[in-house]
Amino acid sequence: MRKTWNIWLGVATVAGLLVSAIGVAAARDSRYGQASQSQPPAQQSDKPKTPEVTPLTLDAPAPVNAEEDAAYKAFFAVIPNDAAKKIELGEAFILKYPESRYRSPVYGALTFAYVQVGNMQKMQEVGEKEIALTPNDVSTLALMGQTLPRSWKSSAPDAMQVLAKAEQYSKQAIEIAPTLSKPENMTEEAFASAKNQALAMAHSGLGLVYVRRGKHAEAIPELEQAVKIDPNPDPVNYYLLGMANKITSHFDDAVAAFNKCAAMTGPMQVTCKTQVDDAKKLGATQLSAPK
Repeated sequence: MRKTWNIWLGVATVAGLLVSAIGVAAARDSRYGQASQSQPPAQQSDKPKTPEVTPLTLDAPAPVNAEEDAAYKAFFAVIPNDAAKKIELGEAFILKYPESRYRSPVYGALTFAYVQVGNMQKMQEVGEKEIALTPNDVSTLALMGQTLPRSWKSSAPDAMQVLAKAEQYSKQAIEIAPTLSKPENMTEEAFASAKNQALAMAHSGLGLVYVRRGKHAEAIPELEQAVKIDPNPDPVNYYLLGMANKITSHFDDAVAAFNKCAAMTGPMQVTCKTQVDDAKKLGATQLSAPK
């Protein structure tokens, strides 16, 4: 897998915009506050996704005092792209209000911010705090499920445990997402988009876990689902789908996936064009496996 994958911004895209929408909701109504949450090895994704939606969770926090509420609003008023400021204010908020009812949305937003700056250790640390606090936070589950296997290093002492966690988080997100009810402040369209993006990340994460384990046949349906339900598919998922199909001798499907990736402008484009040619050559000289 090449380092030109640009893994982090793709993850960041869905996540950050979910968080920004929460900031708007919080400024409008201090009773609201569940946050977190748009993709590959350690870099940033080809194109940002910009859904203006709220995070997906089954829980909602209670009201807080005026000072704490003002600090929370100030935190979410920071634009999603200013990750450094987000981290500064978020960490200060948690330090000052360690038992705040807003810990969950702040942890969720911090998880995304640490993905943006490429600090995977802090991303995992804060993300696990959020999941422990709010196990039904689909946005953070999906974000963690996708990011962990994309930033994974086989040489790390906890490499297998990281993949196991990514598998668990992805499967939890896939299981919980269909049970969510639409929040009152969201349109049906925005809710469906947010849910599909979370599901796409979860399927992507699960597919990559299988790839990392060498289970390419099992990875294919997960990656197919990821590109199918995502309104703005990540080229990295097409690349992974192409590789999984190529390795399992489904050469026509590999060419189709690589072509999709190659059609998208970005750092994956050249790699995928090369893979198109390679898959075609293999298809011309080797037997394709039955589906």
